[in-house]
Parts: sequence; C-alpha cells; structure tokens
Amino acid sequence: MTNNLFDLTGKVALVTGGNSGLGLAYARGLAKAGADVVIWGRNAEKNQAALDQLAQYGGRLWSQSVDVGSEQAVIDAMAAAVERMGRLDCVVVNAGVASRSNSICDMTADMYHDLLNINLHGAIYTLREAARHMVKRSEAGDPGGSIIICGSMSIFYGVPGMSHYAAAKGGLDAVGRTMAAELGCHGVRVNVIAPGFIATEMTQADPEVFKQIDAAVSARTPMGRSGQPEDLEGIVVYLASDCSSYHTGDTLIIDGGRFRS
Repeated sequence: MTNNLFDLTGKVALVTGGNSGLGLAYARGLAKAGADVVIWGRNAEKNQAALDQLAQYGGRLWSQSVDVGSEQAVIDAMAAAVERMGRLDCVVVNAGVASRSNSICDMTADMYHDLLNINLHGAIYTLREAARHMVKRSEAGDPGGSIIICGSMSIFYGVPGMSHYAAAKGGLDAVGRTMAAELGCHGVRVNVIAPGFIATEMTQADPEVFKQIDAAVSARTPMGRSGQPEDLEGIVVYLASDCSSYHTGDTLIIDGGRFRS
C-alpha cells in the first residue's frame, strides 16, 4: 500500500476536451500522479498528439473523437470507455467553446444556442453518463468516484459580452451541488474548479489582446502573474485522489488570489 495519499495508480480518469488547454493540463496532472487517462476531443490528430505527450508518465492511455453536443455520441463513448478501461474512477467535464458579443443586446439566438449546446447541454450529458456508471458500480458493491467540473470565474463576476458563457458555467456550478447531494450516498464526490485567467492556446489566440489582459491581471493579482496550465495540475489530482474522500459540493477558486485581495 502506498504512503503517497495523492497516488492515482490503478485509477482511471476521463477528461473531456482533454487534447489542449486546461483539459490537457488536467490530463497531464492525472497522468503524472499515475492515473490511466482517457481523452475526449473532436480532433483525432490533436487527441493523438496529447497522448504522445502523456506517454512519458507510463499509464494506460486512450482517446476518443467525441462531439459532446451529441447526446448519443456521449452515451456511446462513455460506454466504450468503460468497456475499454474497465471502469472510470474520475471524470473531468471540461469540453467547451467560447464566443463573445459586445453585450447581451447584440447576442443572436444562434450564438447563444451554439455555445450552450456544448458548454451546458454537452456537459450535462457527460455528467449524467458518468453518474450512471458510478452509481451502477456502487450498487454492485464498488462505491466511490470523483466527478470534476471545469467552471469559471464568470460564475461570480460579470464579464462583458460573455452572458451566455456565464449562464452555462453558472448552471453547471448549481448542477454540481445538486449532484453532490444526490450521489453522496454512493460515495461519489462532485466538485467544481473555477480557474482565473490562464494562459492557454485559446486565451493567447490574439497576442496583442492577450498582452493587454495579462498585464491587467498580473497587476491585480497578489501572485503577480496570470495563471499557467500547470497551476491546475495539483487541484485536479487532489480531487481525483482519496485525499478528497470527504470533499464534495464545493467550488474551488484557483486564481492566484486576484478576487480576494
């Protein structure tokens, strides 16, 4: 028996949107801690590139090309992951897209529905299928599991032009608390990670805009910098590990202290 409480050897984790950005950071942290990892992403080439990065950590790896906006695709992919890996101990619900309008006055129905189809509906399909698997295991005498939702600081603070994004993330925050109440009797924990501004491929898509935001965030953050993807590795390992066996229904803010100083 290991003395390392954060050792994930023998556990299987699935990360949606895991081939880049925050999702890849979560997957990397889990793999470093010894977990076997399944990555979901729509782009098969990016999925494979992510697996190539994770191979150095030695665990079992698998990827699936999944559009979480399709309910049936999520149902089928979750069943295939369980069949391939034998079980899922941790599911990280991270897949999402971003778009921006000038304000809610300018937001079209298409922009609203396109984002919610992935960020909210797709996430809930994934949450439901993960819960069904873990409850079934529990009823067979094998309780436990960790479901982790990637939230956002938009849950707490208004971000102009992102009302649809905030609606999705705020909804998931509430759903996470409900699921924690429902699934606790099965030993399943459900928590939300709310990252601050993190330097990823998405946030750095426009270098000039990133430079301006990075400077503003760094000036207002006690840590004196924006977040890096690796700053999220530790929290996901904690939530996936047995160390968090009594930690559920929570939203953990990882923002360098920016909004509490």
